Amino acid sequence: MLGSIIGDIIGSTYEFKNAGRYDFDPFPLGSDFTDDTVLTLAVSDAILSKRPYGEVIHEYAVSYPNRGYGLSFRNWIHMDNPRPYGSFGNGSAMRVSPAGWAFDSLEKTIGEARKTAECTHNHPEGIKGAEAVASAVFLAGMKSSKKEIRDFIVKRFHYKLDRTLEEIKPYYDFNETCQQTVPEALTCFLESDDFEDAIRKAIWLGGDSDTLACITGGIAEAFYGTIRKDWVENALSILPEELRSLTERFRENYK
Repeated sequence: MLGSIIGDIIGSTYEFKNAGRYDFDPFPLGSDFTDDTVLTLAVSDAILSKRPYGEVIHEYAVSYPNRGYGLSFRNWIHMDNPRPYGSFGNGSAMRVSPAGWAFDSLEKTIGEARKTAECTHNHPEGIKGAEAVASAVFLAGMKSSKKEIRDFIVKRFHYKLDRTLEEIKPYYDFNETCQQTVPEALTCFLESDDFEDAIRKAIWLGGDSDTLACITGGIAEAFYGTIRKDWVENALSILPEELRSLTERFRENYK
């Protein structure tokens, strides 16, 4: 889950101005946490407190405004009686990584991932994106091989993972849908050598950089298990105390 936060913060300055190269500065001036981190931690809090996902997600979004939420989600925040709005945006996939850590079976993980999505993103593609990412995190944490993770995702969710990053990059533009973010994030992870390499490849690829790196980072952390100490320290120093404390509490509960 910390991997998701680090990916988001590193990607924050490159979201609308893609780095375009591999050896970019991971924490330039202006690096900050975005809606990806806020809602990932909302899901973490909901799991820890056993409260409804939609209720906690709404509370966090209200408490941390102006963090880059999409228009439809902003409208949802201000509804008197918030209802799902049929979205297949990548918001469902970027916030789901805690579900991959917290449950003791793959099917339970998939079921909870669906719940994290459907309070807002109840379109089949929005739900599918969340389920696929949570599955990858779970399988990575269970020491499945990359081939096993790839094969499961392809068979269960029918994402096409047969293109390399080199093949994707020339045609890849900013895209906020699960359909054009989740497969690319999975490919960044599958082609990586370690956590840092996964994040650098996600930022190099372009697109919706903070969300792409957030999703990639959540899976890569579960698979590789280690993250550069200075990256961890830099990311945690950017979070306000209450979010930093929640991050540490979730990690302590679900190592």
